[in-house]
Amino acid sequence: MRILFNIAHPAQVHLFKNVIWNLEKRGHICKISIVDKEVSIQLLNEYEFEYTVVGKERNSLFSKATELLVIEKNLYRLARDFKPDVLVGGVGNAYVAHVGIMISRPSIIFDDTEHSKIERLLTDRFATIICTPNCFKKDLGRKQVRYNGCHELAYLHPKYFSPNPSILNEIGVSERDNIFLIRFAAFKAAHDIKSHNFRPEFIMPLIKKLEKKGKIIISSETKLDPHLMKYQYSLSPDKYHSVLYYSKMYIGEGSTSAEEAALLGVPSLHFERLTINGEPCGITPYIGIIDVLQNKYGLLYSYYDELKLLSKVDELLLDLDKTKKQWEDKRNKLLNDMVDVTDFIVQTIEKYSQ
Repeated sequence: MRILFNIAHPAQVHLFKNVIWNLEKRGHICKISIVDKEVSIQLLNEYEFEYTVVGKERNSLFSKATELLVIEKNLYRLARDFKPDVLVGGVGNAYVAHVGIMISRPSIIFDDTEHSKIERLLTDRFATIICTPNCFKKDLGRKQVRYNGCHELAYLHPKYFSPNPSILNEIGVSERDNIFLIRFAAFKAAHDIKSHNFRPEFIMPLIKKLEKKGKIIISSETKLDPHLMKYQYSLSPDKYHSVLYYSKMYIGEGSTSAEEAALLGVPSLHFERLTINGEPCGITPYIGIIDVLQNKYGLLYSYYDELKLLSKVDELLLDLDKTKKQWEDKRNKLLNDMVDVTDFIVQTIEKYSQ
């Protein structure tokens, strides 16, 4: 069986890496195409994957639209030569869905982002099936296949992920020390149009609270101000999840890293402020996995008010060891409840490529 993957976001490198390795062990031939975005190429290089670049991330809606045509032209040519039995993509991968129609092959989309309206408009009607977590808040009709899990479990389940303790030496701490990981997002994706960042005047109060208790590391999709550069994450992208695992708390924008922290048993404080009908609001009512991690498992807390987030930081700082143990217990409950997502993806690809 010949499988063509298109990776349009760094998180999809992680989502599909174990899937590709498992499929190849089972005798299938996998080919990777990639849209150059952030650290995607660097991650593929770190994992020693071969790949073909079919396009580049763009920021404005107009440039995204024109680049879509470039990507689809390149992906079509690649697919025509490779002759895949099935095409696979992540959230809102219209390229895979469209090219699948062009070459009369099934396309499978793995989606977990309910508010990606533009991507959904371009993708859903053309995809063969769309796989979503059970907690996904939208009904996508007969094409939707639900499973009891989430994307991040495909690479952070203990079956597939082991932290690398050598990173502690690289960042100058021991396992007994407190690490606090902060992440700032760029919010450049089409589905991020209504999202707003943590306001600058609250950044230093957050830093001062955390710095009294341990080492701060900031991972940022945007350029940091000069006074924050000393905190900047400096390791290679493939070591990020080990740093996250050893952290005593995660505070950040954008949902992916917040979900990853929660699934690693790290207290996760997520910040994202939406504007709906002119009013500020949080993202929890709109994103199923955020809702489940917060309201069912208590692994994550999502805020759109900086002062409330800072208050929660104070609460968690009171006893970091106790908090860490509580989160580990919550994580174990989640792991017992959910499926092996990598295995689900492999079985789904094999089923729909026949």
